[in-house]
Amino acid sequence: MFKKISVILFCLCVPFAAMADDAESLFGVSHNDQVLKFSVRRIGLDWSKTQVRNAAEYQDSPVSALNATSQDYIKGAFDTILEFTKNKFKWDNSLIMEYGKTTLKPYDAPATTDDNADKILFSSDLSYSCWEFAGLKFGPTVRAAYETQFQDSDSLPRQNIVRSSAGISLFDHDVVKSLYLTGIHEYDFTYAGAQNNKFGAEFGWRLEYGIRDGVKLSSDGYYREYFSYSEYVGTDLERDFSAVLRLDTNLWGHFTMGPYVQYRLAKARGAEHYGSNLIVGISFNYITDFLL
Repeated sequence: MFKKISVILFCLCVPFAAMADDAESLFGVSHNDQVLKFSVRRIGLDWSKTQVRNAAEYQDSPVSALNATSQDYIKGAFDTILEFTKNKFKWDNSLIMEYGKTTLKPYDAPATTDDNADKILFSSDLSYSCWEFAGLKFGPTVRAAYETQFQDSDSLPRQNIVRSSAGISLFDHDVVKSLYLTGIHEYDFTYAGAQNNKFGAEFGWRLEYGIRDGVKLSSDGYYREYFSYSEYVGTDLERDFSAVLRLDTNLWGHFTMGPYVQYRLAKARGAEHYGSNLIVGISFNYITDFLL
């Protein structure tokens, strides 16, 4: 336990140590730019529909397309960020919102609806560039975030987590927008009367690569490993991995369309096996930048 806490404390101390007065003379970096940019990273709609008519008459048919269950899938996504860069500092404030539903309509039973996405995440990140090479900036980073949901799910309350972290990051490259390793602390007050303080570590990334004009491949995600908890709650995660890979092709203006893959893998404290969720689909998006 002492070793785990020491790792977290070390990560928390890294940013302040790296921002010492002699950092500039050590790395020889000088910045004078000041930029304020608002980016719409994605306002999108993911949609699919399967409509089967007269399925009851084809339940004995070997053609599965004729006896399948009708279903509708729709998800809206809103992902924006306000970036402020001055001298060696970069301050990002982002808001991510996702909400999606799947409705199944069997021929012999009432329709059922499941939420397959429900997330609101506001985060504020401050990074300090103490070294620059090959277009990459390197330095300490501190983050604060609040994560919740639009509504309760079935008999469960909506998630409420305040997350803080500190560590090191690579950022502002043409391809590597962000690559970081941090120690994290979470205050989870999802369950009334079972507030939980958690400590762990997180590795995350955000990558973008222009394949050709009008075609961009991007990926973002994270892996979290939790070391200690103040309370035992069986649904708390021990490990959490999330990754998204998408290909955006310009249709016209700032509107894009393309396939995407989204994968989530996690292990809860009270579960014997890992749980996972894999989504493959096509999305329509609006993506642009504004210099303020």
